[in-house]
Amino acid sequence: MNYNNLPPLPQSHVTQAAPYQSEWSLSTYMSQVMRKVYVKMMLGLLVTALVSLFVAANPQIIMALGKMLLVLVVAELALVFTLSLAINKLKPAVATALFYAYAILNGITLAPIFFIYTGSSIALTFFVTSGVFLAMSIYGYTTKRDLTKLGTYMIMALIGLIICSVVNIFLANSTMDWIISFAGVVIFIGLTAWDTQKIKEMAQETDEMNAGKLATIGALSLYLDFINLFLYLLRFLGGRE
Repeated sequence: MNYNNLPPLPQSHVTQAAPYQSEWSLSTYMSQVMRKVYVKMMLGLLVTALVSLFVAANPQIIMALGKMLLVLVVAELALVFTLSLAINKLKPAVATALFYAYAILNGITLAPIFFIYTGSSIALTFFVTSGVFLAMSIYGYTTKRDLTKLGTYMIMALIGLIICSVVNIFLANSTMDWIISFAGVVIFIGLTAWDTQKIKEMAQETDEMNAGKLATIGALSLYLDFINLFLYLLRFLGGRE
């Protein structure tokens, strides 16, 4: 599931472009903030990958945690909601710790894919996802087009996707499953571009006091886009064990 509504930062800590001495200095500041977002996101992905590989290499851990799967999923949702809704009340260090805690939990819950798909197909899907994500994120950062309307459509489509996915759990319709997978790829490609543009716009209005918080919530948003895009692409590119 993806939670893409980045919370507004406190108005008392928002600054407009005017305080910057030049357009160049604003551009430099934005680049620094976006660099922090991408670095934190990539570190989160690295943590998830390492945890997944470790758990997959130790089946006894999966057996021990099997009965706790629902608890882990609930814990993941709790962390996402805490970061999304309470980011303004959290200290930057706490927000960062919660983000990496989520990455660890996600690594545990994703470990079973190594028993379903071949390692080579997982690696291939990861590289394909990285290429698509990079292309769409660059587009979202550089385009002059306002992607707000696109983002609204993607959020509405995401809600529909979630509903269809829940319904198909009971129907177990293979055709619907393929349609859902294709729709998921399209939706998260669009969300990647929209989220990137939204984070860029927030960076323009956020001062250094809140840059750390923006880096964390922005990294979480893009991390979720990447993970979901990866999982939907894996349904197409993943070779079964």
